[in-house]
Amino acid sequence: MSLHHLGNKTNYPTDYAPELLETFDNKHPGNDYWVRFNCPEFTSLCPITGQPDFATIVIDYIPAQKMVESKSLKLYLFSFRNRGDFHEDCVNIIMKDLIRLMQPKYIEVTGLFTPRGGISIYPYANYGIPGTEFEEMAKYRLKNKNL
Repeated sequence: MSLHHLGNKTNYPTDYAPELLETFDNKHPGNDYWVRFNCPEFTSLCPITGQPDFATIVIDYIPAQKMVESKSLKLYLFSFRNRGDFHEDCVNIIMKDLIRLMQPKYIEVTGLFTPRGGISIYPYANYGIPGTEFEEMAKYRLKNKNL
């Protein structure tokens, strides 16, 4: 295990930086269990106006062999602050980066974006390993998601 951010001086990124994400070994790979990250200070930019968008990002996953280290996740999410993406893009990018990083059994990412112009947007994306019960779980949860 080689964690570079934990316990060291924090250098905050100014550009989108998925390379900041780090993992550690899951000590309980034989157990299926949930891990939830509640990230209430997410900020990105509207790709059209450049205005800031604020959200709570909720990441739920069932780990396989690797888990994401929380400080690296914090720095990664911070890297969206100067990036212009629509809300739906942010949620899907975060999910896909985490899938590439740790190959979880199951993951879902929800963005609870604060209102702008009187409208809140709550995008949701999920994934389960194809050909497994987790793929079926992803299909079920997507069909039955109630934000």
